[in-house]
Amino acid sequence: MAYELIAAVDLGSNSFRLQVGRIVGNQIYPLDGLKEAVRLAAGLTPDKKLDAAAQQRGVQALSRFAERLRGFDRGAVRAVATNTLRVAKNAEAFLEKAEAALGFPIEVIAGREEARLIYLGVAHTLANPATRQLVVDIGGGSTEFIIGQNIEPIRLESLYMGCVSFTLRYFPEGRVDKRSFKEAELGARRELQTIVQAYRETGWDEAVGSSGTAKAIVDLIELNGFADQGITREGLDSLRSELLHAGHASRMKLEGLRADRIPVLPGGLAIMSAIFKEFGLERMTFSEGALRLGVLYDQLGRYHHDDLREATVNRFMQRYEVDRKQAARVAQTALGLLRQLVPATREADHPDAQFLVWAARLHEIGISVAHSSYHKHSAYILANADMPGFSRRDQARLSRLVLAHRGKLERAQPLQGEASEWTLIFCLRTAALLHRPRDDKPLPPLTTGFTRSGFRLGVARAWLDASPLTSAVLGEEAQQWAGVSGELRIQHDS
Repeated sequence: MAYELIAAVDLGSNSFRLQVGRIVGNQIYPLDGLKEAVRLAAGLTPDKKLDAAAQQRGVQALSRFAERLRGFDRGAVRAVATNTLRVAKNAEAFLEKAEAALGFPIEVIAGREEARLIYLGVAHTLANPATRQLVVDIGGGSTEFIIGQNIEPIRLESLYMGCVSFTLRYFPEGRVDKRSFKEAELGARRELQTIVQAYRETGWDEAVGSSGTAKAIVDLIELNGFADQGITREGLDSLRSELLHAGHASRMKLEGLRADRIPVLPGGLAIMSAIFKEFGLERMTFSEGALRLGVLYDQLGRYHHDDLREATVNRFMQRYEVDRKQAARVAQTALGLLRQLVPATREADHPDAQFLVWAARLHEIGISVAHSSYHKHSAYILANADMPGFSRRDQARLSRLVLAHRGKLERAQPLQGEASEWTLIFCLRTAALLHRPRDDKPLPPLTTGFTRSGFRLGVARAWLDASPLTSAVLGEEAQQWAGVSGELRIQHDS
């Protein structure tokens, strides 16, 4: 479905942001946005749990965003969460409340996926995207590094350091002195040493900063005359001197120092100083493009059938040497069953239909590890690999479907009460079972429908009589469904 207005919600570790954009052709024109300084990362306890106060701040911010999003279709809004919700042990409990407040699902995205979306947003703001760019995005809990050219990322990394986490660790109560600043800078440089050599070997023509920390630093440097344009090494030195002289960010007397940046400025400045030293930078420009803009452009690509998830699935099939003919057979049969059960899935790009086809195309990737229990290997890969375009929740869903496509159903763990996921499991299991011979002999006409506690499958009696092995396996499959308090009723069609 095409939309005129779309929206992106970014649940960052420091700020929550909402961006609304208008689609005109292949471009997105930002209309308006909202920002809430939630400081979610500040609510992480030592045992990596979000405290009640941080959760409340987050839910209240999303409730305000929900008012702006009234009337938006579910498909026109995409909400993503970053580092703090990647590491919080009680993230699922918070997300349940957060989704209820916002009124839309929220995806927790992996670090490299966050980096990809950031670059997509930045690349659409560059005057000359053909130039090779090093993009740096210092967030509240993580910092992303991307080298890219012509809207395509070449290198993607996400390091676990951010302006909120570093300020809390090295500058308790906001106090800053030479020793604490040096320790923070050295801490960041140690993290950077894991990636800097590979990035230097790849090389770049220009360094670009994005998001809140870079924006705050460039404003302070330019407005106070520390540099004419952008972030420079000398400008950073001057800003650091001002901070050390004041001893606390709140006591700095500088133009452009925003109240919402004071609590996290020391950590952000230390990380930026370390980046300049480790990468040997002299200057960095600033881009207004950021994660939320990248999310909008990623949505636009999906609407125009340029969905990165499709490209990722194809790459995985190639990497793991999938039998494409078998994958196509299973996908076609599974999709045919789903369309009988849920007619709405006949619509183009219906998400349940998409996930079923992707699962069918990827269900055998684990054979590359070992044929024995290959479905477990397939599920592990899908849950843990970097899959550009897929959120962690997306990957978990694919993993569950693939794990459940064979073997004991009692091991399957679909979402609690998620009837649609059981339906997808039924379609995928049945298709994989019927295509065990791995040949091109046509299947008989299949009919299917729901029963009170499960499914019915109609197969021609003559075909079943001529296929005793398949008939026996279908009987065993009915027992599997009975074992999870479900039902599979095999109906002998004439």
